[in-house]
Amino acid sequence: MKDTYILAIESSCDETSVSIVKNGRDEIATVVLSQMDTHANFGGVVPEVASRMHIENITMVLEECLNKASITTDEVDAIAVTYGPGLIGSLLIGVQAAKTLAYLYNKPLVPVHHIAGHIYANNLVKPLEFPLIALVVSGGHTDLIYMKEDYSFERIGGTLDDAVGEAYDKVARVVGLNYPGGPLVDKKAHEGKPTYHLPLPLNDDSYDFSFSGIKSAVINLVHNEKQRGNEINVENLCASFQNSVVEILTKKTMRALKEYNVKNLIVAGGVAANKGLREKLTELCASENVNLIVPSMKYCTDNAAMIGAAGYYAYKLGRTANLDLNAKASDSLK
Repeated sequence: MKDTYILAIESSCDETSVSIVKNGRDEIATVVLSQMDTHANFGGVVPEVASRMHIENITMVLEECLNKASITTDEVDAIAVTYGPGLIGSLLIGVQAAKTLAYLYNKPLVPVHHIAGHIYANNLVKPLEFPLIALVVSGGHTDLIYMKEDYSFERIGGTLDDAVGEAYDKVARVVGLNYPGGPLVDKKAHEGKPTYHLPLPLNDDSYDFSFSGIKSAVINLVHNEKQRGNEINVENLCASFQNSVVEILTKKTMRALKEYNVKNLIVAGGVAANKGLREKLTELCASENVNLIVPSMKYCTDNAAMIGAAGYYAYKLGRTANLDLNAKASDSLK
């Protein structure tokens, strides 16, 4: 059987990335150029700055990846690209680059949803087994997705307001931690104890999530303590916040596994790197005999390898696009 090589491009936020992936499983080469240091100066991603930096970097990253893989564009079978969701200006750079390559080299153009990419990052670690539940946790998304087979996505629940990663970054800012705040909150949480009382967000029978309430609770707590002249114990507050968030994420995820009679769970997105979440899910899945896959740390954040992995299955299913493909700031996974 002939191997299939996908050249993939990811530019949905502040990472410019290109990858060559074989058969949806083997990462041949990946280059990621992060803009994190630049945006840290602003306390968050500035969309206009991000898109301009993608323009400056995309050609260089593409050439470096091809050289690293010792392959030419003529030798790849298809061009996959993140078309959405994400920052529209950033997405447009990647989409335009992919369309140009597809046109010049007469290659099929494969549009990939960003969240499908995060899910299939796990396929680079271990082949996905179906049916499965995917817990998608990132700066822009918090979703529970049921998959009965490859490239079949049924969203059974998701956030009604803030995504979990967004809540982490906002809490970090409130307690005085630098950007990006999520990893720092996780680190501080492991150094403290959950001594502050915080609500369990949207603790109901649905599979939806809501993190605006707990974010507001942290803001109010910090404000009230300062008004009283009390010093906040940052480590303990981070531990209290993380305990509540991890508890509701794992509680609803484990219930979904039981209701859908599924024994395979994957975690996807930037917050999949969270140590507290990984530890709790590992413990619960072991007790319930659930097969848990979490991506390697390098596959948690945005990268083109995950787009190449997802793009392979989309290509095999004939999910290609014409050269009028456009970027979408928001789009449902289907």
